[in-house]
Amino acid sequence: MFDGVAPSILIWSAVTAYVIGAIPVGFFVARAFGIGDIRRHGSGTIGMTNVLRTAGTTPAVLTLIGDVAKGALAVWLGAYIVGDAPRSVPLTAVAAVVGNCWSIFLGFRGGKGVATGLGALLLLVPWAIAPSAIVFLAVVATTRYVSLGSLLGSLGVPVVALVLRYPLGSVIAAAFVALIIVLRHHQNIGRLLSGTENRLGRRVAAS
Repeated sequence: MFDGVAPSILIWSAVTAYVIGAIPVGFFVARAFGIGDIRRHGSGTIGMTNVLRTAGTTPAVLTLIGDVAKGALAVWLGAYIVGDAPRSVPLTAVAAVVGNCWSIFLGFRGGKGVATGLGALLLLVPWAIAPSAIVFLAVVATTRYVSLGSLLGSLGVPVVALVLRYPLGSVIAAAFVALIIVLRHHQNIGRLLSGTENRLGRRVAAS
C-alpha cells in the first residue's frame, strides 16, 4: 500500500502533514480581530462556523481560506516528501485532518476537520468533491444547518470517490476523514436530533 517507501520517510511525511494541519488558523484570526481565545466562545472550536458566529464574516472567510489552504499544502508537501510513491500520499490527508482536530499547539484541541479535509481531499480526490459540495450547499441553503451539510457532504466524498474508481488508498483516506468529521460533530448530531442545533446566521456575542 505504501509503495515500498522507507518507514522513516513515511513517518516524516505524516508528521509534517500533521503539524501543518495543526496550525490553528481560526485561533489566530479571532485574536487578530480582538476576540481573544475563540475556544471560550460559541461552540469552543476554532473552525470557520464558530468564527463566523463570534467574529463575523471577514474573519470567517479568512479562517476558511487558511484551513483549506493548509489541508492542500499538507498533501502537496507530503507528495513531495515521498516522491514517486502516490499510494503513500493518502496518509498525509488523514494526518492533516487529525492535526486540525487535535492540534499540538492548542493542547490537542481544535476544529472539526471540515475545511482542512476539503483542502486535503481536493488534491487527493478532486472530482469527488464537486457532488459533495453541491450536497453541502443545498442542505445549508434549505436548512441553515452547517453541521448537517458538513456531515452529509463529507460522507458523500468516499462514496463518490469509490464510484469514480479513485485508488483504494485515496478512497480509504476519504472514508477516514469522513469518520473523523462525524466523530467531531457528535455534539452537533445530538443537538440536531433534539432540535436545538444552531442555525447559520445566529450571532454569538463575544464576552
